[in-house]
Amino acid sequence: VNGLGYEVFVPLSTFYTLPEEKGHEISLHIHTHVREDAILLYGFKTTLEKRIFRLLISVSGIGPKLGMNILSGIGPDILLDAIVQRDVAKLQSIPGVGKKTAERIALELKEKARLIRPDSTDMPRARLASYEERMLRDDAISALINLGYTLKAAEKAVDKAISGPGDKTHEFVITEALRVLV
Repeated sequence: VNGLGYEVFVPLSTFYTLPEEKGHEISLHIHTHVREDAILLYGFKTTLEKRIFRLLISVSGIGPKLGMNILSGIGPDILLDAIVQRDVAKLQSIPGVGKKTAERIALELKEKARLIRPDSTDMPRARLASYEERMLRDDAISALINLGYTLKAAEKAVDKAISGPGDKTHEFVITEALRVLV
């Protein structure tokens, strides 16, 4: 900003949307965290991610570093659904989140998560398929990002693979997405 550089911590979901070349102007939603010894900036591409981050750090035992780790380890939609459904196993699958922390997140944030996404209820059967498809999509995109593809390329390829004919398993979608990318 005006020749002054700021260090801003971002979750992976935001990082992969940033331009690869330096010098591009970007816009982030900033959370300023003030500690006794430092002022830290956390940036998010969407207001939803910022709201979820603030919810996470309101839980006892979760600081900004773990909050960022959680947002980097799971998509915001899947995270909100896991909280509302009190899916401790899903929360525990995030690196750095143990059983007690996962239980605390599910317990303390269930009602608050519903306020952020009122449609994120206990999932009637009609919505189960779309929920599973979102999980499949997020998992496949994450796999492609881990292989070195950009978020935009991964999203485009996975969406094409999901919309096409064939079995909708993780293996199939990732294989088809890789075919699209190659």
